[in-house]
Amino acid sequence: MTKGELVSAMASKADITKVAAEKALCAFTESVTSTLKKGKKVSLVGFGTFSTSKRKARIGRNPRTGKEIKIPAARVPKFKAGKSLKDAVR
Repeated sequence: MTKGELVSAMASKADITKVAAEKALCAFTESVTSTLKKGKKVSLVGFGTFSTSKRKARIGRNPRTGKEIKIPAARVPKFKAGKSLKDAVR
């Protein structure tokens, strides 16, 4: 599902315009992003939890040349599905 398809689905299910649905979706993603940047979690009961995880620095290889490269440490986003979402997908 693309962003456009999601906006259309949200608009039809909530009986709102596509413009309003896109604004709501953008507000949601911006809020989640800013909260994760602060190092906090976003929990939507039944749906899931957005959080961040620390990834250690490591050595990798360039697949084309085989040369070793240093991959720096990073903080990465993570999503853990909630029980209701897991049960609905099964």
